[in-house]
Amino acid sequence: MKQLNFASIIVFLLTIAGIAQTITLKNGTQIKGEIILNKTDYIVVDLGFSALTISMNEILTIDNSLDDSNDQTIDAQAQIETGPQRNNKLYYIGNGQLTSIEKCVEQCSEAVVLVSHPAGLGSGFFINEEGYLITNYHVIEGETKINVTLFRKTDSGFDKIKFKKVKIIAINPFVDLALLKVEDLGDTKITYAPLAGVDDLQVGQKVFAIGNPLGLERSVHDGIISTRNRAFEGLVYLQTNTDINPGNSGGPLFNLKGQIVGVTNMGYIFMGGLGFAIPVNYVKDFIDNYDAFAYDVDSPNMGYTYIQPDRRIIKE
Repeated sequence: MKQLNFASIIVFLLTIAGIAQTITLKNGTQIKGEIILNKTDYIVVDLGFSALTISMNEILTIDNSLDDSNDQTIDAQAQIETGPQRNNKLYYIGNGQLTSIEKCVEQCSEAVVLVSHPAGLGSGFFINEEGYLITNYHVIEGETKINVTLFRKTDSGFDKIKFKKVKIIAINPFVDLALLKVEDLGDTKITYAPLAGVDDLQVGQKVFAIGNPLGLERSVHDGIISTRNRAFEGLVYLQTNTDINPGNSGGPLFNLKGQIVGVTNMGYIFMGGLGFAIPVNYVKDFIDNYDAFAYDVDSPNMGYTYIQPDRRIIKE
């Protein structure tokens, strides 16, 4: 006779009793419903209006709830419909479904902006509706007069909305990231792009970049993840065959869920198919700890300096 493990017995009893569970995923999403099937590598949750299969690798905790079934169904449906979850951070974590590049571009292209200053230009992307955005440190290095151009889709094409009051919030030259905030939004509604989960990436997975290479605004390039962990100068980068050119720097690298898996920052100009992006886990860590990298207005080129050791004393 096949033996049931203890967890399966508990789940079975809870389900029979009509008690729902609250499943918290590693990306912060919470789903409420009855677990109707419990396998070694996945569970199936009854949401009332549909059934959802969840991999065990995505689950953080499973808690029991004594709410009545009607409330559970409403809560579960609300979790599905609310989309990306913010969890008291500056950014959102996406929980969408795989789709096409065309639909992803339609959904998130307005989150990608042109970052410019008197010495050059690059790309960036909004991470929330309050005007916070991410770009590369090298895009704004040494600059304080920064402009951000938003491309708003209209029936006749795109309108450019230029913001001139842009504040540098934090910079980290080590990982080439900068956090900015547009302070003159007015009544402009911002489209933001959610970040992907750290584990939502595999070699060979299709990705695409949106940016402004050589000033060619809103350009879209697609490719795959060639390597997840290419090392350069002590840091790990995503390698992709997506074309990355000057002007793409600071822009997002998306998966086919419309979620950002990296920030494009390097590429070989004369060798196509060799692009690199800062992994999303570095981006999250930078934003989570942005106060540690707070920008110093008295030192606009603030970077890092190695303190030299004392000279060796030679005794005569």
